[in-house]
Amino acid sequence: MDNKTIYALSTVYGKSGVAVIRISGSDATDVIKYMTDIDTVYLKSRYAYFQSVKDFETKEILDKSLILYFKSPYSFTGEDVVEIQCHGSKAVLSSILDSLSKIPNFRLAEPGEFSKRAFYNNKMDLTEAEGLADLIDAETSEQQKYAIRQMEGNLKNLYEGWREELLKVYAYMEAYIDFPDEYIPENIKEENLNTVFKLINKINEHLQSSQNGERLREGFRVVVAGPANAGKSSLLNAIVKRNAVIVSDIAGTTRDAIDVNLDIKGYPVIFTDTAGIRKTDDIIEKQGVEIAFEKIRQADVVLAMFDATVDDIDIFNEIKKESKNNILYIANKCDNLTFEQCSELENKGCMLISAKYNKGIDILVEKIADIISKTFTSSSNILITRKRYREALLECVYNLKNFNFNKEIELSAEDIRLASRALGKITGRFEVDEILDKIFGSFCIGK
Repeated sequence: MDNKTIYALSTVYGKSGVAVIRISGSDATDVIKYMTDIDTVYLKSRYAYFQSVKDFETKEILDKSLILYFKSPYSFTGEDVVEIQCHGSKAVLSSILDSLSKIPNFRLAEPGEFSKRAFYNNKMDLTEAEGLADLIDAETSEQQKYAIRQMEGNLKNLYEGWREELLKVYAYMEAYIDFPDEYIPENIKEENLNTVFKLINKINEHLQSSQNGERLREGFRVVVAGPANAGKSSLLNAIVKRNAVIVSDIAGTTRDAIDVNLDIKGYPVIFTDTAGIRKTDDIIEKQGVEIAFEKIRQADVVLAMFDATVDDIDIFNEIKKESKNNILYIANKCDNLTFEQCSELENKGCMLISAKYNKGIDILVEKIADIISKTFTSSSNILITRKRYREALLECVYNLKNFNFNKEIELSAEDIRLASRALGKITGRFEVDEILDKIFGSFCIGK
């Protein structure tokens, strides 16, 4: 990271009523000095100035804007920050950005660089930064809710608390390394072993929520599976309330897995329509069946759907073997069944629907929403939302399990140090430059 002052458009480029251009760095106030008539000697922090913004060289008026100044360290980045809230026309934006490029020691910000500077200036840790990224990308209310929790430091506080416990154990180890002639009392050994044992259990319990957190970011997977002509594509179209997939009476119409995204009660859900499961000599259709089983294995919920006028739930014995998660048995075409047939299917645990006439669809969607909701509410409010968190936690547990007093004390101390370092990788308390560019590079330019 260089010492130049950076600038970027923080709102979407294009036609809009208002746009925000952000400037951060030690020379940020040069914008006010060179492009407005404000006297920087009497400049007030967190005060809005309505001013004409002028070109750096020609002094031609480019726009009338609101200018805000945030004095270091009380700003988003921890540096001096100036924001220009101007009109959002392409001409205005282009002219102001072009003028900023002419100011000495100014340059265009790289993706995520404002947040990266906030991290380096201890305004946020890595989990809070990634919470901010998740909030920017949030498409549902639940994604928004969990992103805000992470931004508020829930994950940071949890991991830093565990790290502090390990540092206390490590301090004991270091003390006895420095004074090798001293005997370690049994009560101290027992206390440290107990601390490590409890921490292993806490982390393992936390790891159980890992898939839930990642599912919340990426989408909860619901796969519609069953024999050909069961009405799977019709069901998916009924759920999403549009013609998302092709419907035909010809068996084998769907030959590949088709994903459709939907927001169900604030949770992101990916519905997947799969090829009809049956034996076939068609090479392409056979590949579609193989893909269907792969999707079933990856699914959080499987909608095992069949034509109730032809088949029964016994046809799903193979799917039972493949799926370890929730299976909902969906009896389609119930409009063609007698009352007694419907009662018999319900007694077997089937949900009755008619995809053609949109019967039972709302009840099915409610059931799916209930499963998803219970999955998240039954786990901790603090979810693991990144694969790298899980990998670091597993590394931490591995080193903690190696810890004991039956070997050289230097080796025992190293186990604790490595475990603590693994937790530090998550929050950024150690040198983690190799992952910073990957994290912040996913941000938009003006963030």
